[in-house]
Amino acid sequence: MNHFEFFNLPVAYDVDLADLQQRYRKLQQALHPDRHAAGSERDKLMAVQRTAQLNDAYQTLRSPLLRAEHLLALRGVDMQHEQKTLQDPEFLMAQMEWRERVEELDVGDFAGIDAAYKDLAAQTAELQAELENLLAAEDNEEAADTIRKLKFMHKLRRELEALEDI
Repeated sequence: MNHFEFFNLPVAYDVDLADLQQRYRKLQQALHPDRHAAGSERDKLMAVQRTAQLNDAYQTLRSPLLRAEHLLALRGVDMQHEQKTLQDPEFLMAQMEWRERVEELDVGDFAGIDAAYKDLAAQTAELQAELENLLAAEDNEEAADTIRKLKFMHKLRRELEALEDI
């Protein structure tokens, strides 16, 4: 399913999130299962399915990472359930350094955690800009590798958040 078509949006990485939200709310009202309460069982089931598709499409297009994956899937590069690992030695070294840095952080070291957040945000922003350029150039394989890198960065952010929650 093409999520861009669902919202009648051009197939592009750059999405106006306010416009997306407005379209989502209109579709949500139009497709809501309560509007089909008097219909047949088939109509009710279809309304529930369309609402689920709507929610899935909205969540996908709202997230830059999921949107990029969806865009690549539309271009024939399916990253769902893949087992491919990065072959970029520089990034693999950076991953190890990040792992060591996070492991060395103490739970109460808010200055260290804050510094890690800032460095992570800067590196994530660089990768995000790189991804935008690669998608625009339709360099799908490199874009897929950049998505893999961004997934690591997002996972690392969740780990830093978990340190704060302890």
